[in-house]
Parts: sequence; structure tokens; C-alpha cells
Amino acid sequence: MKLHLLNKTKFDNTSFSVGINEYSHFLKLWHYHPELELVVVLKSTGTSFIGDSIAKFEEGDVVLIGKNLPHKWLNEDVYFSKNSLLTAKAVAVHFQEDFLGDIFHRAPEMKPIGELIARASRGIRFIAIEDALKDKIINLNQSSVFERTVQFVEILHELSHHATYDVLSSIGFRSPSESAGKHSLDIMYNYIFDNFRQDISSKDVAGQILMNPSSFSRYFHRIHHKTFTKYLNEIRVGYACKLLLEAKKDITTICYECGYNNLSNFNRHFKEIKNMSPTEFIKSHKKKIKAKKVSV
Repeated sequence: MKLHLLNKTKFDNTSFSVGINEYSHFLKLWHYHPELELVVVLKSTGTSFIGDSIAKFEEGDVVLIGKNLPHKWLNEDVYFSKNSLLTAKAVAVHFQEDFLGDIFHRAPEMKPIGELIARASRGIRFIAIEDALKDKIINLNQSSVFERTVQFVEILHELSHHATYDVLSSIGFRSPSESAGKHSLDIMYNYIFDNFRQDISSKDVAGQILMNPSSFSRYFHRIHHKTFTKYLNEIRVGYACKLLLEAKKDITTICYECGYNNLSNFNRHFKEIKNMSPTEFIKSHKKKIKAKKVSV
């Protein structure tokens, strides 16, 4: 999974851009850019890769991705079928953190937005966003340039006060621009994300960037503030959560598809990371869905 730097700076004499993207499937590209990205998924489902987070995405999701945070939206296999009539559609707002100067850091009234932008460095998925706020994002382009800017600040203000959200990437994940040895890091991340479902070790990854295992272990811990084994387990469990939410496969099958060689090992690591068993995770998710339906 090669990492690409994309140019999102074509704003056409405005300080940020709003686009509606509709294709047969989303771009299968592991990429990053210096602009933040606010996304509303309008159609399609699949898997989101944001930093070292792997999760299911679906229609209605609202996600804010920080600057230079690698990400990819991968649709389900059915979207790539030869005769598929499915489409993937999303609204994406790209903006730089200083698109209005340093107002979000300087003005006390704007401090919550500055804090939101800081949290976005790890990626944020907002939970139970009101339809009215989604509509504001979707309809941004229908306003004049000035009104659109005011409305976007209002949107960021509302998001900054939205109480329920998930921070996606782990605190130890470093974006390419924040770390030395960028080329080696690209190779390392590509190899891990392409092979985490296989039986890989720190020695295997070290070999990819031409380091001896002991030096790699120190290097990895310095960057992520955790061992490679813990990092790998977090990725595997994140992928397991995605599969569990899809409810298409049983727990034993998911265990092996995530790279574990026995169920007890899988259950132990899952509970260490999520503070609950896979079965409890499924029950918890069903309760959230039920509560959401009742509130609607």
C-alpha cells in the first residue's frame, strides 16, 4: 500500500474547497495532504484506513481527518464487480488549519475550534450527528463565497461542541511530515498494513528498511511509544472490530482472518485493547444501534 502525497490546494480564489465526489467506488489510494478533510459519506459502505485505525464506514458517517494524516476509503468487494451498478458518493471539504489566519488560536471565542483541529490530528468520527448539521455541510456550495465561509465556521463550531465522537488513530501514530526518515517510515507502514493479517514479526519489518532487529525495536518504540507487538495487535483488533460490526462471519473465522493462530490468543488481545470480549463488543454495538433508533 504505497503512500501518496496529494495536492488539494486548488481552491479557486477561496480559502477552502467543497466537492461532491461520486464514482463507482472511492479512490483506492493510501494518501495524505497538508489540508484537513471533513467528509460526509452519502452512499456506500466499506473500510476506512485512517492512521493506524481500521474501521467500518457507512452512509451518514461524518469524519474529520487532520493534516498529513494518511488515510484511504476502501469499498466492499461488490463495488468492484464487473457488472456492479453501485456508486460511492461523499462530500469532502478541504481546508488548511490557518485558512482564516491564526484566529482559531488567537481569539478566545474560537478556541473550541482550535482544539477540534488539534484533536483531528488523529482523525475523528462523530457519532449521531444531527441531519440538520449534515445538510449544512452538504449544501455549503449553494451559498455565496462570503456566506459559505461564515457557514463553515458555524459548522466547525457545532462540531467542536459535539459531545460524542471516536478518536481514530492511536496517540503514537506519526504522520509522514512529523517524523524523520520519511522514506523508511513509508516502507514500514506500507508493509505492516499490507501484511498485518499474516504471521509477521518485527524482524520481518526491520528487514524491509534494512535495520537489524534490535535497532528497529528501539527505533519503533521511539516513534510510537509502544512496542511493535502492541502496535500490530492494535491494528489486528481494529480490523477485527470492523469485521464484527459487519456481522458476516463468526468470531473464530474473524480470529484467523486478522492474523491470530488461535482463538484464546485473539480473545486475550481483544480484551486487553477494547476492555471487553468480542462477544461483549457485538452486544455493546447492538445496544448502541437500538438506542439510536429509539432516539430517532
